[in-house]
Amino acid sequence: MYRDPFGNMWHQLQQMQREMNRVFDRWHTGTPEAGAVSSYPAINVWEDIESLHLEAELPGFDLKDLEVYVTGGNQLTIKGRRQPNAPDKAQWHRQERGHGSFVRVLNLPFAVNQDKVEARLENGILCLELAKAESAKPRKIQVK
Repeated sequence: MYRDPFGNMWHQLQQMQREMNRVFDRWHTGTPEAGAVSSYPAINVWEDIESLHLEAELPGFDLKDLEVYVTGGNQLTIKGRRQPNAPDKAQWHRQERGHGSFVRVLNLPFAVNQDKVEARLENGILCLELAKAESAKPRKIQVK
């Protein structure tokens, strides 16, 4: 009779994976208290001479479900809520796309002009262009 020496190890690894999935599922409930919320949505931030640019991945969101705030000149808040697609009494077989509310607060690397912020939602990507405050723009110093 052949006995697989790795059989017990694979069983233990699969059990550990199931337990880790349960832990992460509890964290990713889509509520502000959830541990994974701090990294959602995924963002890219870069700057050029005049502006700070931000892209955030928000597939499945409607404009009416998003709010963007700039406070204190250098703090950006993105809030949103994705509605579930399935009816309330649906029996889930797999749920990998989250729904519910999120809040993401970013400290910007410098002050921006709150009156010169442009935002658009294109194909599930929130694109922000935040004009730098005059104090954040480089100044050429004349050497005497």
